[in-house]
Amino acid sequence: MASMVPYRSVFGVRPSASSLFDLFDDMTDLANNSIASKAFPVDVEDKGDGYEVKAYLTGVAKDDIDVELNEGRLSISVNVEEDEENEGKNFLQKEFSSYSATRGVYLKDASSEGLSAKYADGILTVTVPKIVEKKNVTKISID
Repeated sequence: MASMVPYRSVFGVRPSASSLFDLFDDMTDLANNSIASKAFPVDVEDKGDGYEVKAYLTGVAKDDIDVELNEGRLSISVNVEEDEENEGKNFLQKEFSSYSATRGVYLKDASSEGLSAKYADGILTVTVPKIVEKKNVTKISID
């Protein structure tokens, strides 16, 4: 027989919360387990001639990731669907569910040419080159 007994109701509060402290703890747990907590960490490094953006997406399949650059805004989106094979199983505790998360970073001088991305070991690495400004200087003679 299992010893794990879920004590939370649908709304995340214990049915027998005996004190205000229990109720506060339950509501804090509920807030920490919300969709917002599904956001993934992102590191952005300026490499001089471009940027290297790393998104830590442990357990996410490559096909569930979307990366876009739109007018300097790099967006990384994840859409994870719950496995359909879970129906009919007798879970004692189930914490995984479908979720979506998007992180964005503004790179003011990002170039849309030469972008690259690779995904390995749960880390998405996006390389974004910077726009190279051409300085056309013309010497003007004075009469």
